[in-house]
Amino acid sequence: MMKKLFIFDLDGTLINTIADLAESTNQALRILGFPCHEIEEYKYFVGNGIMKLFERALPEDARTDENIQKVHSLFVPYYDIHNTDRSKVYENMPDVLKTLQDNGALLAVASNKYQRATSKLVSYYYPDIHFSVVFGQRDNVPTKPDPTIVFNILKITNINKKDTIYLGDSCVDMQTAKAAGVDACGVTWGFRPKEELIKEQPLYIIDKRNDILSFL
Repeated sequence: MMKKLFIFDLDGTLINTIADLAESTNQALRILGFPCHEIEEYKYFVGNGIMKLFERALPEDARTDENIQKVHSLFVPYYDIHNTDRSKVYENMPDVLKTLQDNGALLAVASNKYQRATSKLVSYYYPDIHFSVVFGQRDNVPTKPDPTIVFNILKITNINKKDTIYLGDSCVDMQTAKAAGVDACGVTWGFRPKEELIKEQPLYIIDKRNDILSFL
């Protein structure tokens, strides 16, 4: 199944960002007097954008719009400075992307992380890779699993749906691909268990980064 456009989720797919996301959220929770969480727990909090992350991280009886905004106001300035402290690329992923690029494939990022952080992390961790489009969460664009982000990428790259594959590590990603009408590939090295991907019945599920090259 040859593909011309490879759209990647960011967190849990291209970069392991969980430690910095956890620490930045815990920092805000600590200041506000709320309990913190272990890194492992954050794997289930992320995926639907940062406002949803803050809602999930707050105690159930404290999930008000006001508290979510308070966490947001503390999180963003801290995360902007510390989002490369402990994050790292998944082993071999830069080589895989380089091979895709060298073979003429177009590459794009579709993330629910806010745009400024998405752009920074992609350029910081993948300086030698040219992405045709890098989209994070932008104002007035709904977050994934809404397919708008994928439609925007298809329009910019001028690639057909049938020539596109969307790769991600969570149910949100699989639902996004399905809603957009493009082939979905679940990757098992990210934040969510394989069972979550299987439930969504994507066309492909892969365990190794090199398996991405089979779509060339």
